[in-house]
Amino acid sequence: MVVGGSTDREQRLLDRARRGDAAAFDALVRSHQTLAFRTACVFSANPHDAEEATQDAFLKAWRALPRFRRGAPFRPWLLAIVANEARSRGRSGTRRTRREERAAALEPPPAPVGPEAAVLVRERQAELAAALAALPERDRVVLTLRYLLDLSERETAAALGCRPGTVKSRASRALDRLREDMT
Repeated sequence: MVVGGSTDREQRLLDRARRGDAAAFDALVRSHQTLAFRTACVFSANPHDAEEATQDAFLKAWRALPRFRRGAPFRPWLLAIVANEARSRGRSGTRRTRREERAAALEPPPAPVGPEAAVLVRERQAELAAALAALPERDRVVLTLRYLLDLSERETAAALGCRPGTVKSRASRALDRLREDMT
């Protein structure tokens, strides 16, 4: 059963973690660490920075758990902390290069059928990656979070620090620009 965006199991783990149960928080970390890392990759200059940002974000989340509102969805709250931590590392002078491509590359593409199909798939992926890289950063980030990392509008909004409606409109405009570049 889902309670306020969190499953019953997750809510029980959150309740235990809020009472200081480190094992419960560790279980939450394990269930969210891959997505948290991939989210940090979107905002970080390299995987090492993303890993550090993710670790620091989990530590900040642990410390902030007493202020976390019971019943609120945990994942968007956590991803907002991860995104903020990764952004602050980026602002501190770390160079920014092709973050979205690295985040997308973390997930292997589906296996094509036959050598001709494999070539076509690679060409289309390269074309998409180039078009995505050519977009303004604001567009790349919203599309990466929303579609490559498959975050909901609410989770994307939390990571970007804006409203879900803003995510919807930004993503729509960014998709329009991407379509134009792909044609």
